[in-house]
Amino acid sequence: MTERQNQITPRLLCPSTPEATVTPSTLSVNDHHYDVDAIECIYQLNTSHERHYANLMRVEPSLNRQLVSFQANKKRAVYRWCKYKEGFSAGLVEYFLNRYNIQTGTLLDPFAGSGTALFAASSRGMRAEGIELLPIGQRIIETKQLIEEKLTPEDIAQLCLWSEKKPWMKAALGTPLNELRITRGAYPPETAEAIRRYVSQTTKQPGNVQVVLLFALLCILESVSYTRKDGQYLRWDHRSGRRQGKKVFDKGAILPFDKAITEKLTEIVSDLGEQNTPRDLFVEPSRHGPIILHPGSCLTLLPQLPSESYDSIITSPPYCNRYDYTRTYALELALLGVGEVELARLRQDMLSCTVENRAKDLIRINSRWKQAIATADREPLLQAILSYLDAEKEQGHLNNSGIPRMVRGYFYEMACVIAECARVLKKNAPLIMVNDNVRYAGVSVSVDIILSGIANSLGFAIENILILPNGKGNSSQQMGLHGRESLRKCVYVWRKDK
Repeated sequence: MTERQNQITPRLLCPSTPEATVTPSTLSVNDHHYDVDAIECIYQLNTSHERHYANLMRVEPSLNRQLVSFQANKKRAVYRWCKYKEGFSAGLVEYFLNRYNIQTGTLLDPFAGSGTALFAASSRGMRAEGIELLPIGQRIIETKQLIEEKLTPEDIAQLCLWSEKKPWMKAALGTPLNELRITRGAYPPETAEAIRRYVSQTTKQPGNVQVVLLFALLCILESVSYTRKDGQYLRWDHRSGRRQGKKVFDKGAILPFDKAITEKLTEIVSDLGEQNTPRDLFVEPSRHGPIILHPGSCLTLLPQLPSESYDSIITSPPYCNRYDYTRTYALELALLGVGEVELARLRQDMLSCTVENRAKDLIRINSRWKQAIATADREPLLQAILSYLDAEKEQGHLNNSGIPRMVRGYFYEMACVIAECARVLKKNAPLIMVNDNVRYAGVSVSVDIILSGIANSLGFAIENILILPNGKGNSSQQMGLHGRESLRKCVYVWRKDK
C-alpha cells in the first residue's frame, strides 16, 4: 500500500470466515475508486505472512541487480555473446553453487532460457539438464554446446576469415527474410539486404561454421533494427515510420550491419582464442559435465522426468509482469523460421505471464496436479488478491481485462511446477529461484510469500527468502496512478523435506 493509502485507510479486520462481513467503503486516489475493505484485507494478510517468514527473510548484501540479471554477463567471455535480458548471470549461479556446496550430481533448470545455469554447472563437472520452450533459447544452448564440444581449430580459423574478409558483401541476395506481422519493416532496407546476403553466404560453409555464423547473426538483430526489447513488446524507433503511442521514441544509434556482425564475429573468435580464454570456462575441458536440453514446455516435460533424480534446481521462471517473450524476441524467432501459427502456440504454451494467455486445463495436462491446485485454492493471500482483481475488472478499473486471468494462471501453473520440482528432487536437495514481486491495480502482489507458502504445502522447507538490498520500482503506469512503491526482488531457497 502507498503511504497515502496507509494514512486514509481505516483499520478494518480482514474477514476470516465466509460468514464474516465488513461495512462497504471506498478510497479515492487520483480519481480512482478502490474497495478499501479488499485492500485492507490484502494488507493485513500480507503483514501476517511477513511476520510468519520474518526470521527467514533477510536482505543479502552480496546480491545486487547486476548479479541477478544478465548485466554481470556483459564482461564474461561466451556468456556475453548473446544479450538475453531475462536471464541471470553466471556469477549468481556460481555464488549459490559455492554457498550451498553444490559440486556434484545433476542440476535441473526448468526455465533454462539461454542456459546460464546449465553451463555454469557443467563447467564444474556436474551433469546439467534444462527445459526451454522458446526456439531462441534452444538455439543459444545448442550452439554453445557445439562450440564447446565440436568446434575445431579449422572452424575457428574460418570464422576469423569471415570477420576479416566479409565474404557476404559480394554474395548473392538470397531468399527474402521470414517476417511476422510484428516484425515487418524492422530493418533499414540496406540492412535487410545485407542480412539476406549474409544468410545466403553462410549456406556455403561447413556445418559447424554455418551454425556459429547464424548464431552471431541472432546476437546482433536488435542492434541493427529499428526496434528495442522493452518487456511487454518491441518498442519501435520513429525512423521506422511506425507510430507507437504518443511519445516519439529514439533508440539512438542503429548500427550498420557490416560493423555489427564483424564486431560480434571478432568477439566470438577472441573469446575462443587460446590467449583470451578465461580460466573459468574452457580450462580443463575434460571436467565439463554433460548438458541435456529438453525442448518444450516445462508443464508438459517436467511430469515426464523421473522422481527423486535431481540433486539441485537453480532457475528463474518468467515473472508475473506481463512480459511477452514471443514479442520481445520476435526478430530472432522470425529469423529461425517461426510462423504466425507457431508463434501463437508458443505464446499459449508459455507459463501464464502475459494478458493474452488463455486459461490452461491443468488437470487435463496432468491429473496428479489436483493437490497442487487445491493448495493454491487454500492460499488466503492469493485468493484475496484474485478476488480484488476480479472485482476491479467487473468495475472496469483495470487497464487490461486479462490481468486477473493472467495472475490466476501464473500462480496455479507455478503451483504445479513446484509440485513437480518437489517430486523430481532428491531428499534434502535445494531449489533456488529468482523472482520479482509485482503490483496491479494499486495492490502489491507478494510473489515470494505466496509461492513460498505453496511450496511449504507441497514438500519444501523454506530455508531463506533472500532480498536484494535495493528493491525495484513498479511500472511508470502504476506509479502515475498509485504512487511509487518499492517491490522486493528475491531469491528463494527452498529445500526438499527429508
